Amino acid sequence: MLTPPRTVVRREGGIYALERALQRRGFRIVAGADEAGRGACAGPLVAAAAILPEGKRGEIDELTDSKLLTPAARERVYAEVVKRALAYAVVIIPAAEVDARGLHVCNLAAMRRALATLTTRPEYVLTDGFGVDGLGVPGLAVWKGDQVAACVAAASVLAKVTRDRIMVDLHERFPQYGFDEHKGYVTPEHSAALSAHGPCAEHRFSYVNVATVSGRDSRPPRSRRPAVVGVLDPIEQAIPAGGTVGVALAEGARLPLSVGEDVAMEGGV
Repeated sequence: MLTPPRTVVRREGGIYALERALQRRGFRIVAGADEAGRGACAGPLVAAAAILPEGKRGEIDELTDSKLLTPAARERVYAEVVKRALAYAVVIIPAAEVDARGLHVCNLAAMRRALATLTTRPEYVLTDGFGVDGLGVPGLAVWKGDQVAACVAAASVLAKVTRDRIMVDLHERFPQYGFDEHKGYVTPEHSAALSAHGPCAEHRFSYVNVATVSGRDSRPPRSRRPAVVGVLDPIEQAIPAGGTVGVALAEGARLPLSVGEDVAMEGGV
């Protein structure tokens, strides 16, 4: 059996180089997936998937890792991704599900669901950090993928903007925590609010800092325990058209590939 020639992805090619290399190898429809909210101790975990069109239409000004953009820039890029994408999907995993299933399991399951519900079937998948199995197409886990692959960066922006909007809405219900500012991440202000008021229903009781303040040893209150584990309530106003709400399924981790210097990709992945 002949081994396909190697494809070299050069660093100077920028954020579109990896997708262009795959497209030259015949994988014309490349999807990217990423998440937002892994490090937060309150609010949902949000995953997104996106497929950008080939050529100039798929090149979006300011597109990069959502964490490197200002809120205003993220909103601009978000609007362009929604406008230009061949397909995109967003999946929201509530805090209760993160507690019930575990963060890593929920993270992989959410990315899998987002990719599986794309209205255009990808021919190749790029994911940020962790490989996602069970998609029926080849894929590659890319270290810091949201900084080196345009479709992953697009998914990053979709996930981040969706989650930020949810946290701003949650601020209206729980103004004492300042969710509109820190978006549920662990900051001095958030920690002080937790100590003063204790956790609310949107905190993740499986996180050590929340469990310590609650005194419940990682057990959420009865009102927070899902009646049927795996069935989630959608947050309709936060989901873009074509989005979906996912459930968590067991999944193992796979080591990511670091792409930053010139990388040779073997064919037939």
